[in-house]
Amino acid sequence: MNDERRTPYYIYNSKILQRTLCAINAARDERQHVHYAIKANANPLVLEHIRQAGLGVDCVSGGEVQRAIEVGFDPAKIVFAGIGKADWEIRLALKAGIGCFNVESMPELEVINELALEAGVVARVALRINPNVDAHTHAKITTGLNENKFGLAMEDMQPAIRRASELRGVEYVGLHFHIGSQITEFEPFRLLAERINELQDELEQAGITTTRTINVGGGLGIDYEHPDDCPVPDFESYFRTFREALQLRPHQEMHCELGRAVVAQCGCLISRVLYVKEGHQKKFVICDAGMTDLVRPAMYGSYHQCDNLTAQQDQRTTDTYDVVGPICESSDVFLKGYQMPTTRRGDLLAFRSAGAYGEIMASQYNCRSLPASYME
Repeated sequence: MNDERRTPYYIYNSKILQRTLCAINAARDERQHVHYAIKANANPLVLEHIRQAGLGVDCVSGGEVQRAIEVGFDPAKIVFAGIGKADWEIRLALKAGIGCFNVESMPELEVINELALEAGVVARVALRINPNVDAHTHAKITTGLNENKFGLAMEDMQPAIRRASELRGVEYVGLHFHIGSQITEFEPFRLLAERINELQDELEQAGITTTRTINVGGGLGIDYEHPDDCPVPDFESYFRTFREALQLRPHQEMHCELGRAVVAQCGCLISRVLYVKEGHQKKFVICDAGMTDLVRPAMYGSYHQCDNLTAQQDQRTTDTYDVVGPICESSDVFLKGYQMPTTRRGDLLAFRSAGAYGEIMASQYNCRSLPASYME
């Protein structure tokens, strides 16, 4: 492969992205609404495809709200979550007229009410409840257990709803849940639906019937091991699980916040090999991309398939390497003991399934430039 663009850079495959978006829209019904979790990837080239597909946006910062508005998303389809919303972020969202705030604490509810009254508007709010459902995923991306910092405990749900109904600056519209990320089995989603059913029954027994939206969060994972075999997640099973298990009332709609599942497989990080270092026990492929460009392996121990794009054309023999970056940190390692085609200086490498939490988490540590990005 001959590519003269300066590496490292991100490349997004528009065909895979479009296939994914079409699969989402084909799998959901008219009562199931998707808000793309923009924290996964906020590249405007990617967001334009998502906007055209009719999805809304899930934001967790004022900057994300601003980006969504700039790209042209309908503010009514924007939901704003996050445990630490600053006053300026809340004011920005109120001025934009977003669809809903996902409230994660009682102090936040009071502040939103105060700022909404100050602005002369009423803020629609959903209360994030911790359902205590184990997503069976990585400890750093599990969010739905009682000991997590997110959301309200189930026993605080009714008092919070009643307090919201007393405030003039907010309107309670629904419940919000999120149990974690990179969930590759559907049983946790079924358990979440059953827990929501129990909570809904409790609310109705208490005379609370004003819940209009049930937001089940996101979390659907992708296949990092086999990106070519499974480029599009099983959205049909995901939405069917909730259709079958979640007991929506006639006046209710389901919302969800897919992120990784939408964009991960369409993106690759392209890097060039700087050196092949032969140690006494192992060989190292030292490339010009590092943890500043793709931090997931260093942060989570995550796996990204690495393809040698140059060697694939030559059908070379294989060898075993540690694939590492140039950053002055011992954790700047992509892969250990990884078998790949015999690799040489100048070869181009593609780190697959990097469309989610890749470019958006890049940093300038070591005074490095941020990677460029392209759509093909």
